[in-house]
Amino acid sequence: MPTFRFDLHVHSWFSADAADSVEKLIAAAKRRGLSGIAITDHDTCAAHAYCLEKGFSREDGLPVDGLLVVPGVEVSTLDGHLLCVGTTLPDMSLCEALEVCEEIGRRGGVAIPAHPFDLWRSGIRSLVLDSLPIKVLECFNAAVTSRSFNQRALAYANNRGLITTAASDAHHASAVGVSHTALELPELSVAALVAQLPLGATPHGKYLTMREGFKKHFANFFRKKSAPKLYDV
Repeated sequence: MPTFRFDLHVHSWFSADAADSVEKLIAAAKRRGLSGIAITDHDTCAAHAYCLEKGFSREDGLPVDGLLVVPGVEVSTLDGHLLCVGTTLPDMSLCEALEVCEEIGRRGGVAIPAHPFDLWRSGIRSLVLDSLPIKVLECFNAAVTSRSFNQRALAYANNRGLITTAASDAHHASAVGVSHTALELPELSVAALVAQLPLGATPHGKYLTMREGFKKHFANFFRKKSAPKLYDV
C-alpha cells in the first residue's frame, strides 16, 4: 500500500492564538509534500465549515487537488487538551476527557491526547490517561515546552501498547509539516485514515527552530487579520 504523510495537529486563525488562514496552511502543506493536514483548532470546528464552503474539503472525505483536509478539533477538557481527528464535535470545552473520548468514538473519529504530560500546556497526566479508552497518543509535539515531556509520552505509549504520532502543533503556516505521521493506506481519504490510525503509524519528529518557537508563542503579533466572523462558533 502507498504511504501518506500527515500533520495531524495544525491550527488556523480560527484559533484565537494562531496567525494564518486556512489557505496559507494548505499552501504550506503542499510545499512540504504532505498528503494531508488535520485542522484542530481550539474548541471550534469553524475551519471545516469554511473548508467545505470554499471547496478545500469534501463531504465524502476525499482529497481536493491532491491534499486531504481532515476535520478535527483540540478540546480543552477539564483534564487537559484532547485532539479529535476525523470528525467534528460540538463545543465540549470543560467536559471531562472521558466524556469527550466517548463522543469522539460515537462520531467515528480518533481521540489523541495532545502533548501529554506538558505541565505548561494542559497536557493530560497519567492518572487520567489510564482511564481513557485511547489507542493513539501524540508522543512527539514539535512545540513542547520541554523535550522530557515527549520522552515521557513515548515511554507511556510503549508501556501501554499505544500507537504513536508526531505533529507540528503549528500555529502559523511556516511550521506546518515540521513533524508528521506516516500511514500506509489503501487510498487517501478520511475514512481510510481513521480506520488505519489506531492500527499503526510511523511518527517523524523534528522540533521547531528557536525562531519558529518564538513565532508560536507570540503568534498574535503575527496575526495581521482575523478569521471571518461569519464562521465563528
